[in-house]
Amino acid sequence: MKILMVLTYYYPHWTGLTAYAQRLAEGLVARDHQVTVLTAQYRPDLALRERHNGVDIVRLPTMGRVSRGVLMPGFPRAAARLIRENDVVQVHAVLFEAPLVAWLARRAGKGTVFTNHGDLVMPNGAFDQFVERTVTALMTQALRWTDVVTTHSRDYGEHSAFMQPFLSKAAYIYPPVEIPEPIPEQMAALRREQGLEGARVVGFAGRFVEEKGFDYLLQAIPLVEARLPGTKFVYAGERNVAYEDFAGRWAHLIDQNAEHLRFLGLVTDRQRLADFLGMCDAFALPSRTDCFPSVQIEAMLCGTPTVTADIPGAREAVRVTGAGTLVRPRDPQALADGLVEVLNAPEPYRRTREQIRQVFSTERTVIEYEQLLQSLVRK
Repeated sequence: MKILMVLTYYYPHWTGLTAYAQRLAEGLVARDHQVTVLTAQYRPDLALRERHNGVDIVRLPTMGRVSRGVLMPGFPRAAARLIRENDVVQVHAVLFEAPLVAWLARRAGKGTVFTNHGDLVMPNGAFDQFVERTVTALMTQALRWTDVVTTHSRDYGEHSAFMQPFLSKAAYIYPPVEIPEPIPEQMAALRREQGLEGARVVGFAGRFVEEKGFDYLLQAIPLVEARLPGTKFVYAGERNVAYEDFAGRWAHLIDQNAEHLRFLGLVTDRQRLADFLGMCDAFALPSRTDCFPSVQIEAMLCGTPTVTADIPGAREAVRVTGAGTLVRPRDPQALADGLVEVLNAPEPYRRTREQIRQVFSTERTVIEYEQLLQSLVRK
């Protein structure tokens, strides 16, 4: 097949969504398909055309940012040409241009897959809520014109207000998750580097935005400390997010808990990320909403049990592996109770890498997408 993938950010950008798209694209190339990615030139130093790990990347210049997205004046012409040249199209959303892609593909007689990486949830400000309503309306129109909508679990899809009208054409495929095995010597070195020797360690990671619920974790820290003195909380990620000053709103709690917090910054080296996850005694996922946080699977693959908010999508990994515990969402006390439980007795929640791989297999994900895309190729 000749497959066109369309998304706002691709390699070398690194989020859960872009990692998903990159692993899928490269997995399909390894199975002898031709994959082209149409994406934004979100940095001026990035080449407009590039081949990376067998994937052809077409980047379009941008002329500004709107919230989390960018404006690409050349998008309509480039999309129309590439849709004609390929057999099938996959849209990774959220994408402003999704309805245009779906309409152009429909007009060209090409099958389309819309992959929902999570309903758009913005903060409560007037502008952010306007963006949420507008973009959701655009995505809804795209789903009307697309053939299949995929998301990462049935649990999330069936609880998604956005997907409710389109469940008759929904498919559920676990995401492709890859991470190296942690190296014990490097885990120990990282603990020494951060002054964590002998301490219980809780890890957390991701964008520092409202939907990730890190304010609940910050409120839970003194509740954990009162019962397990000396516990440290280590964050991997960027606190300063261009489109949302969530860290600024909770700076007072960061300051109050400074003694118990460590900040690694954004960890792009996969081995260092594995060593970080592997050195933790528990991993916290206190999200308000979350389609399917890949970092939770990464933690499980590194042998670290999770304490996860019991919300659609995020709870799936714990349910199907048993490698953690679920806690009442948006509740710092329940989160603290879950963390103390796992920190005191982690063994019942630990699973081997092989056990996690029996459930979450990148190869199986790629094959399932291959079969789905092939079913949409119109002769």
